[in-house]
Amino acid sequence: MPNLPDPILWAIPAFILLVIAEMIYGRMTGNTRFEPRDTAASLVMGLGNTVSGVLLGGIVLAWLVFVEQFALFDIGWAWYWFVIAFVLDDFVYYWSHRWAHTVRWWWADHVVHHSSQHYNLSTALRQPWLNPLTLKFIFLGSWLVLIGFPPAMIAFVGALNLIYQFWIHTEAVGKMWAPIEAVMNTPSHHRVHHATNPRYLDRNYAGVFIVWDRMFGTFEAETDEEEIRYGIVRNLGTHNPLTICLHEWWGILKDVRSARSPREVLGYWLGPPGWSPDGSRDTSAILKARWLEEHREDTAAQSDKHPPIAAE
Repeated sequence: MPNLPDPILWAIPAFILLVIAEMIYGRMTGNTRFEPRDTAASLVMGLGNTVSGVLLGGIVLAWLVFVEQFALFDIGWAWYWFVIAFVLDDFVYYWSHRWAHTVRWWWADHVVHHSSQHYNLSTALRQPWLNPLTLKFIFLGSWLVLIGFPPAMIAFVGALNLIYQFWIHTEAVGKMWAPIEAVMNTPSHHRVHHATNPRYLDRNYAGVFIVWDRMFGTFEAETDEEEIRYGIVRNLGTHNPLTICLHEWWGILKDVRSARSPREVLGYWLGPPGWSPDGSRDTSAILKARWLEEHREDTAAQSDKHPPIAAE
């Protein structure tokens, strides 16, 4: 087995330099927006994620080593297996990311990344601290190892995937060449993913290849019709790292304590974010459906004001 480096550790200095460069660019052009406390919170969350990776990463590694003994094939270390692993890992990432938006237990972890109301390179570093404790790696992180890909190879290509995603967290880059936009995840596509506008909710889950969203019906193109609003549906109003890290976990705990049946416990725990037994809260699906209905009504009203001219 080759001694693979950790690409993320090598990339961290470049991340910091690029954040500084984007700040300077934004100050000179006004094309990117930074807020000092928000940026500081993102950097603290990124540092905490690195520390927790060291402290808790052994849980994931131990599981994958355990799973490896049941692998169906013995896949080697030829270069083309890295390419195949990279593509397959991105496919798994798509579904993992999609679950992180549709299952509250995993959203409680992932919401950290979406909690900033700004969209710049520092936002890419705003990462959760408790990810291994969600146990998502058991359900989605094991498949490639079961096929036969070595855990070290999966960790390596997974790190490359995350490095790729760093640069797409920016408003400084507009839409790119059409063939790139068609295949790859880009800043334009990922701005949609971070938006709270109803038309954009729960769209563009891709890590590297936007083709997964196109294939599975979750793609949405960025439009100039309305300005993108970033953050979460109910923004936190604080830059406290502990609140950013734990607020949704605390919300789940409070809801579960108020539950009156096992069904309500499961709904609060594994239902979509915003689920409530009486429907008094809004999920993303409800917000999007309401927007679509209002949009249809507005379109119909405009059509009534400007009926088509009959041909003579």
